[in-house]
Amino acid sequence: MPVARDLRVLLRLRDFRRLLAVRLLSQGADGVYQVALAAYVVFSPEKQPSPAAIASAMAVLLLPYSLLGPFAGVLLDRWRRRQVLLHGNLLRAALAVGTALLIAARVPDWLFYVSALSVTGVNRFVLAGLSAALPHVVDGQQRLVMANALSPTAGTLAATAGGALAFGVRLAGPGGPASDAMVVLAGALLYLAAALAALRLPSTLLGPELPLPRAEFGRALSGTVRGLTAGLRHLAGRRPAAVALAAVTVMRFCYGALTVTLLMLCRYAWTHSSSAGLALLGLAVGVSGAGFFAAALLTPWAVGRLGRLGWIAACAGAAAVLEPALGLSFARVPVLAAAFVLGLVTQGAKIATDTVLQASVADRFRGRVFSLYDVLFNAAFVAAAGVAALMLPHDGRSVALLIVVALLYVAVAVALAREVSRETTAPEDVRPSRFT
Repeated sequence: MPVARDLRVLLRLRDFRRLLAVRLLSQGADGVYQVALAAYVVFSPEKQPSPAAIASAMAVLLLPYSLLGPFAGVLLDRWRRRQVLLHGNLLRAALAVGTALLIAARVPDWLFYVSALSVTGVNRFVLAGLSAALPHVVDGQQRLVMANALSPTAGTLAATAGGALAFGVRLAGPGGPASDAMVVLAGALLYLAAALAALRLPSTLLGPELPLPRAEFGRALSGTVRGLTAGLRHLAGRRPAAVALAAVTVMRFCYGALTVTLLMLCRYAWTHSSSAGLALLGLAVGVSGAGFFAAALLTPWAVGRLGRLGWIAACAGAAAVLEPALGLSFARVPVLAAAFVLGLVTQGAKIATDTVLQASVADRFRGRVFSLYDVLFNAAFVAAAGVAALMLPHDGRSVALLIVVALLYVAVAVALAREVSRETTAPEDVRPSRFT
């Protein structure tokens, strides 16, 4: 199979394997940490969260980074990305230990959120750094497509495995906050392992190739808006990248709305026990992870046939049909099937978008663009949670919300289909490659 052959070629690249190891350990720890947060905030027996409470928690954890994100891009274009991976994971390990102590001490929720926010804030530097570093360990555009199919998807599968580990640790623990604290400590150990794995990469390997001069860096840091404007201007001259980024942001909004719906269904509609609800959520995450894995196998082939924007359009079109068809019953089995579809189309679109950005954006802008990408992801997810809080009943069954999501997927599919048609009908001398 071509996918298997390309995968073997990639895994022969020593530095790619080492960067992949950092990603797997880091995102595995993320999976552990996220399950710990979900268990503590949503599925603790003493808590009865509403959609509004879940939306508030997401806003507390994600929105502040939307303000920090532009600075992250400037710093990623200044700092050695290998050092970001090393020190970022060491810092997260220390902060996770602090979060575990706060959980065990049963401190007020606001203090817990401050600690959790610190971990997720550093996480954005690490993930953006991993994406910006990938072209430095892979040669050739076709291999970059495969690397984008393998690396982020493998990271997502590692996060799923980390979630499974978290469920196991929590079930083996004494119960209550003590079990949640033990899960967070397991995540801290994985963050430490990711930092040690980063030491195997040469400190200068991952770029940036032309770090910002000290004077320019000072101006960029003090004038973040100007830095963002430069990144946006750079994107504006690369239409396929801008279109892909806009499309995947809308799809992220849809993903966020459906995630909150699934949380409420697991917590209230399908069971009356918080522990059983958490187990159902774990099953849904595993099914969605299988969709992510399917996307990794399917996307390189699909991009070769449809082009990158064409594949994103196909993902949005499939979601527009299948998500309401499977989800409107609000029954367990069809909704779990919808979770698989959601994982496949979300990850398939993201792989294609990552590749468009990496191929189109100059290296000296790449950190800023990927940080902007991350900010848009967070803002879209939080906005979706807010809309879901307004539309969802307590048990998560909302026909109106599913219809709104389906219409958004339709809009994305139609807009991208028009963009692909515009490229196809452009004069031969100005027609971009269909892999753009």
